[in-house]
Amino acid sequence: MTLYLKATAVAAALLGLALPTMAGAQTYPTKPVRIIVPFAPGGATDIIARLVSSKMQEVWKQSVVIESRPGGGTVVGTEATAKSAPDGYTMGFVVTAHVINPSLRSNLPYDTLKDLSGVTQVSQQHIVVAAHPKFEANNIAELVALAKKNPGKINYATSGAGTALHLSMELLGVKAGIKMVHIAYKGGAPAMIDVTAGRVPVVMEIHYAAQNYIKSGQLKVLALMSEKRPAYASQYPVVAETVPGVSAISMVGLVVPSATPRDLIRRISADIAKSVKNSDLTEKMVAQGMEPVGSTPEQFDALIRNEMAKWAPVVKASGAKAD
Repeated sequence: MTLYLKATAVAAALLGLALPTMAGAQTYPTKPVRIIVPFAPGGATDIIARLVSSKMQEVWKQSVVIESRPGGGTVVGTEATAKSAPDGYTMGFVVTAHVINPSLRSNLPYDTLKDLSGVTQVSQQHIVVAAHPKFEANNIAELVALAKKNPGKINYATSGAGTALHLSMELLGVKAGIKMVHIAYKGGAPAMIDVTAGRVPVVMEIHYAAQNYIKSGQLKVLALMSEKRPAYASQYPVVAETVPGVSAISMVGLVVPSATPRDLIRRISADIAKSVKNSDLTEKMVAQGMEPVGSTPEQFDALIRNEMAKWAPVVKASGAKAD
């Protein structure tokens, strides 16, 4: 066989391998899609998952089924995603715990970067530093000053150890040179009960989850942890205005097994991102206090890597351990 014929045969073989994948991306989906949520039904992530699944069912003309796999600080559900068939028909929701867990847990049953690929960051939520109305400090500068005068004596509440809420305050502590005492609760509701009752002075919470308490005067906002003031809440300062370099978000996104073909990942990502950014889904998300994002797979992968690097030293400095 001549060199030309050999080259032609190789090219044809490679094209033959690529065609099924390309065709698969073009015709996707041809059967029901499963989305794994690493929390029990009823929570914020479950709400957004159901909003997304409902919209994608409409777009794809296929059933999109939500499967709840709670446990292990999101590890149970994410492991199920990582070990599923890499065909685009199983994907999983992840939150900020996804980028904290590699530093927090030494025995993860999957490699966050090697075994999973990002599809899209669906949304982000803003974290608020709030306090009981009678708490002495009214802003972050006053909180820092008060904590420096009373090291290890000011308590703050969160919905659990090792969460983005817990580590956001620890990040502030590292950067501002203060030490506050973390009180971990089994969920946001019991934390709010004690803070609004005045038993714990400060709380870290997702802003939309705290909005009713803020509007009713049961809590006052000291600052948001956002990088910059969000348009919907520009009246509130952000921590970075007082302590540069301190910011944190609560992210929500979708991942798939890393062996999933890239062209298929891009197809899925584009479909979801379009709906997230420009449809009735956008309005529904905003109504739930969620800021739509709709990033590319490459952008979401980069965010995951950067956030893992960001949180690793915070976890180490805080001494946080998985529950």
